[in-house]
Amino acid sequence: MAEPSLMLREQDLPLLVDLYELAMAQAYWRFGMDDDAVFSLFFRKLPEHRNFVLACGQQQVARVIESLRFTDEHIRRLEDLNRFESGFLDWLRQWRFTGSVRAVPEGTPLFPQEPLLEIRAPVAEAQMLESLVMNYVHLESTLASKAVRLVLAADGRPVVDFGMRRMHGLDAAWRGVRAYRVAGLSGTSNIQAGTDFGLPVKGTMAHSFVQACEDEMAAFRMYAELYPGTTLLVDTYDTRGAVRNIARWLKDNPDVDIGGIRLDSGDLGEEARDCRQILDEAGLDHIRIMASGGLDEYQIESLVAAGAPIDGFGVGTAIGVANDAPAIELAYKLTAYQGEPRMKKSTGKRSWPCPKQVFRRFGGDGRMQGDLIVEASEEGEGTPLLQPLMADGRLLRDAIAPLEDQVRYTREAVASLPDQQKQLALADQAYPVRLSESLEEKQAQALERIAQLQEWHYQDQD
Repeated sequence: MAEPSLMLREQDLPLLVDLYELAMAQAYWRFGMDDDAVFSLFFRKLPEHRNFVLACGQQQVARVIESLRFTDEHIRRLEDLNRFESGFLDWLRQWRFTGSVRAVPEGTPLFPQEPLLEIRAPVAEAQMLESLVMNYVHLESTLASKAVRLVLAADGRPVVDFGMRRMHGLDAAWRGVRAYRVAGLSGTSNIQAGTDFGLPVKGTMAHSFVQACEDEMAAFRMYAELYPGTTLLVDTYDTRGAVRNIARWLKDNPDVDIGGIRLDSGDLGEEARDCRQILDEAGLDHIRIMASGGLDEYQIESLVAAGAPIDGFGVGTAIGVANDAPAIELAYKLTAYQGEPRMKKSTGKRSWPCPKQVFRRFGGDGRMQGDLIVEASEEGEGTPLLQPLMADGRLLRDAIAPLEDQVRYTREAVASLPDQQKQLALADQAYPVRLSESLEEKQAQALERIAQLQEWHYQDQD
């Protein structure tokens, strides 16, 4: 067997499926089941530490769906599994997504049972997309939901992503930066992703540079000469001593341009106060203080509430792995087939049938007041969230807004949340989400149909 590629290639995404998806697709093909189906992507409950999920990636994955093609190499690999008929493999050679996709805009706050996207297509086509769609949307929604909490905790101060080194894979480190930009982060240390997604690339120095130099001040002098306006890392040896030395150096060399200092250890609030005092007494009130070192939103909120004179935050591991809520229980479920409602009845996992729409109501102050989930054909009060993205297998013109517009939309959408949903602590009251009477009636009818079919089956067996 040839050595595999060092990285997953975009052209190989058609094989990024679980076996059962292609196994079911072959069964659909084999038995002539090619009617339209609707699959809905949603979550049943919020992660433990979240008051909302910031939907992200659901529009971008439509670009992936449009370009999927099975190559001869893909077919050869599937042949080697000895599970697929030659006729089905021929069908895969010609496979193209021919259906439609609706999704909420990138950066939309969502709540349990509300679809992030819905796919309508011949059942085999839609079934084959399950794992790809879930993986793509899960990553970006998880990271965006973490990032927006950091933005809220920082209360207007910039937050920069330092998380690449400990993230779960290079794809996550790259795509995560797009999610961070949507969520409102101010910068990233990741050069590739930052330049790809238009998020300012920011960084300072590591302790190793200071350690490698003859002494700390030599390191500072070289960096300042090479990078005017730089931020100096001051906690390698003695934080306060380093800042005092910087203050004396700048007093004697007023033309030297230092933009800030970075604190990366210790009691960040106390050290920031002491450093701010040293700098201010030296007339260096223009030098900013940035903090990093294992920060998360709870620590940032505490520092801000205590009035710590910190001008910005760098966050690494906590954002890169979404440490307090690393998973969203996304589900991709069949909700209609052959024009009829379909649902899952399992204990604890009962789903709602039918294609859907979500209407969001706003008060006179622009704040969100409540959502109504309805059948897609129903009307409701408020703004409909699910919008067409694809039709007949093709992206609709201008359906996906430019990234800068998505950032602006997200900022406004998050600002419109009720105050309880924006706090880090769990809200005392859940955001109000109702289901329409028609949708409840369709679920009851679907349950009755399931019961009748089961009863008929058992009688037939007797």
